Amino acid sequence: MNYSNLDEIAAEIKICKKCPLFRGRINAVPGSGNPNAEILFIGEGPGQNEDKKGLPFVGDAGKFLDEMLESINLKREDIFIGNVVKCRPPNNRDPLEEEVGVCTRNYLISQIRLIKPKLIVTLGRHSMQVFFPQLKSISQVHGKAYKKAGQVYLILYHPAAGLYQQSLKETMKDDFKKIPEIMELIKES
Repeated sequence: MNYSNLDEIAAEIKICKKCPLFRGRINAVPGSGNPNAEILFIGEGPGQNEDKKGLPFVGDAGKFLDEMLESINLKREDIFIGNVVKCRPPNNRDPLEEEVGVCTRNYLISQIRLIKPKLIVTLGRHSMQVFFPQLKSISQVHGKAYKKAGQVYLILYHPAAGLYQQSLKETMKDDFKKIPEIMELIKES
């Protein structure tokens, strides 16, 4: 479907019944932020807090994301944040390939077309594999930028990884600091 703005997509996501995930949701989570953002962050899917509030990254992982954004002088209002699936998978399980496919085809690709970000930052393995299915291990490619069909991508760990593995936190902060450098290179080219 051809959407003319992000609100149209959000309205469609909120009533979506294209995959079984809708059955367990309190709220669908279309994404939030600046519709003209130069940087689009894409996570995996809503967790319990996100499902309750209908907003992405509002729990502990969101607080860590905010901290990392602040470290590079960005705020939520500067960026757009979404997920590959828009409804919470039961018990926070990994989203199934079919669920990712439905949300990506119907919504995420349209969001990307409308936002036209200069940089897409994938947060976590599931987000990475939507764009780079050949990459299997995020631990080998985190912090690396790729260009595909004219779009620049930066692959990062999901912020929740830093909560579960404290040893990753500094690595994640270092990877995050590459964002301004990459944006400079994009603007120069």
